[in-house]
Amino acid sequence: MRTTMRALPSALTGAFALGIALAAPAQAENRTFPKPLAEEPLPSVAKLPAEWPASVVTVHDFHFNAIVDGRVAVVDTANTVQPLKGLVRAAQFANFLIAKDKGELYTAETFYSRLTRGERTDVITIWDMATLQPKGEIVLPGGKRQQSVTYPHLFQLTNGGAWALVANFTPAQSVSVVDLVNRKVLGEIDLPGCAQIYPTGTRGFTSLCADGSLFSVALDASGAVASSKSLQRVHDIDQQALFGTPALVGTTAWFVSFHGMIQGFDLSGTVAKPLPGMFSVGTAEGGTPEWRPGGWQVINADAAGKLYVLMSPNGKEGSHKDGGSEVWVVDPVKKARTLRIALKGQSVALAVTKEPVPHLVVAQAGGAIDIYDAATGAFVRTLGATVAANPILIQVP
Repeated sequence: MRTTMRALPSALTGAFALGIALAAPAQAENRTFPKPLAEEPLPSVAKLPAEWPASVVTVHDFHFNAIVDGRVAVVDTANTVQPLKGLVRAAQFANFLIAKDKGELYTAETFYSRLTRGERTDVITIWDMATLQPKGEIVLPGGKRQQSVTYPHLFQLTNGGAWALVANFTPAQSVSVVDLVNRKVLGEIDLPGCAQIYPTGTRGFTSLCADGSLFSVALDASGAVASSKSLQRVHDIDQQALFGTPALVGTTAWFVSFHGMIQGFDLSGTVAKPLPGMFSVGTAEGGTPEWRPGGWQVINADAAGKLYVLMSPNGKEGSHKDGGSEVWVVDPVKKARTLRIALKGQSVALAVTKEPVPHLVVAQAGGAIDIYDAATGAFVRTLGATVAANPILIQVP
C-alpha cells in the first residue's frame, strides 16, 4: 500500500498563520522582560592582588591534547566558588618560574612560525603577576632550549633572582645564563652527560650526571664559569636511582629514590655536598608487589621542613611515573614517617601551601585537584577537574 503526503490547502495554511499573528501581540502584552544590563566598559579585565593569598598555587597544565597550547593556572585553593583566577600561556613544552619579590612570572617557551612547523623561536616571556599579561621577552638564540615533558629544574633562578638558568638539549646538553634585569643572554655552559639545574650557592648550580656523580658550577659576575667541581659516586643510578625533582627546604634538596630511600644534598656552598645517612620513607604491608614512590612531582615539603611523598602499593620496575594512592609524611630530622594520608584517587603531583593552617594540594591523574589538611590528612574539598586538563606540577609562590 502506498501513502502519498499531501500539502495542506492554501486557505487552511493562511488561517493558521493569521492565528499566530493575532495571538502574538496578546502574548507580548503579558510577558515580563528583564531589565537591560548596565553598560560595561571594554576592555574589562580583573586584576589579581599584588600580594597573592597564601592559599594560591599555580598548576602547570601540560595539555597533552594540544601541547602548543600549554598553560599555567593560578588557583585559589580556598575559594569554593571560583578557584580558577587566571591563566598564563605556556607554549610548547614550557617551563615556569615565580619571582614574587618582583611581581613577575617567567615562562621559557618555544614557538614556530607556522604553529607546528617553520622557523623556531625560543624565548623567556615575562608576565605581570597582577594582570597576567606579558610585559616583555628575551629571545634565546640557537633553537636549543630543551623541549620535554615539564620538569621544574630545567628552568631556575640564581644570583638573587637576577639571572635565569635555562637547560638546553640538541642532544648535547648545556645551560644558558640569562640576565633578567637587562634582558640579555650572558653565555652558555657545556654540561656533557649531566642534567637538571639545582641552584647552588650565591651564584651557581649543580647537576646530577649519568655516571652517578654530581657537577657543581660557580659563576662570576659576567655569568661565565668561575669554578667547577665533580663529586664521584654520590648516587647509585643502578640500585637507588633518584627522581630528578627534589623537595627544597631552604638550601637543602631532598631527593627520593625509586625504591623509597631519601638522600639530602646541601646546596648552600659553591659545591653541593651529599648529607650523610640515606634513610627510608618507611614500609607497609599490603603492597602488590610493594610500596614505592610514584608520580611526576613525587616529593615536596612544607614550611616546617616535613617531606611529603606520593606512594603506590603497585610499585615495580617501571612504575615510577604511575602516580600514588597515598602520601607518606616524613620527618627528615627524625628520619621517620609520621603520617599516612589516603588519597581520593591515583595522583601525580603534590605541594603544600604556606597558609597558617597548611593544606596539601594534590593533582589526580584525571585532572581533579584535591585539598587535604596537611597536619591530619583529613580530606577538605575537591576542586574537580576544573582548572587544568593535565596538571603535572604544582608550585607554591
